[in-house]
Amino acid sequence: MFPYSGVMPELATLLDRLIETTPPADDPSGRTTFDALDTLRLIRNAVDHQIVLHATRLDELGVAQMAGSTTKKLLIEMGYAPAAVHRIMRIVDALPALPTLARHAGDGRLSTEIVDAIVRGMRHIETRCPEGLSDNDKSSHEIELAGQALSGATPAQVLQHARTIGNILADATDTGIPAADDSTLNAVNAHTTDDGRVDIRADLTQTVGEKFLTMIDERSCPRPEPDGADDRRTAEQRRADALELILDQAALGASIDSIGSPRTQLLLTIPATGSDPASLPWTGSVTQAAAKEVSCDGSLTEIILDGESVPLQMGQTRRLFPAHLRKAVIIRDSCCIKCGAPPSHTQVHHIAHWADGGTTDLDNGCLLCQRCHTQVHHHGWDIVMGFDRHPWLVPPATIDPQRRPLPAYNRRTMRLDDAA
Repeated sequence: MFPYSGVMPELATLLDRLIETTPPADDPSGRTTFDALDTLRLIRNAVDHQIVLHATRLDELGVAQMAGSTTKKLLIEMGYAPAAVHRIMRIVDALPALPTLARHAGDGRLSTEIVDAIVRGMRHIETRCPEGLSDNDKSSHEIELAGQALSGATPAQVLQHARTIGNILADATDTGIPAADDSTLNAVNAHTTDDGRVDIRADLTQTVGEKFLTMIDERSCPRPEPDGADDRRTAEQRRADALELILDQAALGASIDSIGSPRTQLLLTIPATGSDPASLPWTGSVTQAAAKEVSCDGSLTEIILDGESVPLQMGQTRRLFPAHLRKAVIIRDSCCIKCGAPPSHTQVHHIAHWADGGTTDLDNGCLLCQRCHTQVHHHGWDIVMGFDRHPWLVPPATIDPQRRPLPAYNRRTMRLDDAA
């Protein structure tokens, strides 16, 4: 019998029976074993849901708070893995507002990983809609994600579908900025561990993350060992080696030609119907503003897909602003035209967006650092080319109701001896 006192008798009996259960010895076809595994899956899902319900009740009773702790810490002390506790508490916080999800989770049809993916997906959709979701819209999206899960989608696929919904919502509004495109949320943290190693963690915009994943993938392919054997490194080790290679290449590139070096190569997939957002291979769907931003400077390949995801048109990979044009723009602008950041920190922005047919030439480009580039694409700043063939900034009406053009940074700070 279960050794601990105070446990509900039905749970103690269930645990004893599960402990005593063994795989069938005589099962030549494997059918009985298969059915047992499927039943255990449902039991596991139901148990996970009961854990959420009991954690919710424990939190309501304030048991941990009375001891000067938190429910999360208490669960970890009980023996739950920290990652599992974070997932449990996310569900605890969100489930009361998601009745459809709670109903399906209760009958064991959804695993806790799927439930957590729907919770995270709903949170993502809400952050992508700056104006807020109505109750009807929230219920509709909840049912849509639950339908994806019940049809066999994996947690990653559920989150991908939520990102697509979020991008459609973000494109439908002119206010705010989607979380995935908000560079002010970017953070990179690095600290030395007790054994002298360095732990690096980053929270990045989708565009920066796509560049990172693309560069890592290009440089982390398995390669044969000197003796001809398969690569003995794990995938994690290959990615670590790739990161070191990227750092070395960046240092070498900066010492040779930091102003003319190419940007990361990206692959942008665009549905022919226009009903769904464009997408990047690693991080998924992107807003229209983000698609235009990644089309400004770098190497880009556009692929047009039909409704069955078959390529209709494969654009040639092109370096949008080649080195000689980039150098010409730098000679004219000297720095980021908005804040004055040095050329090595800038990208060449298409004034008339390349995605809208804008040309790649001196009179349609200007220097913007990453932060100012995001503000131009997302926060209502416009850029026009003046009769003097220099770019001028037009602030949004929230900053200047008359939207009076401002000269580029290097011309705002120009001195008389410079003019002479």
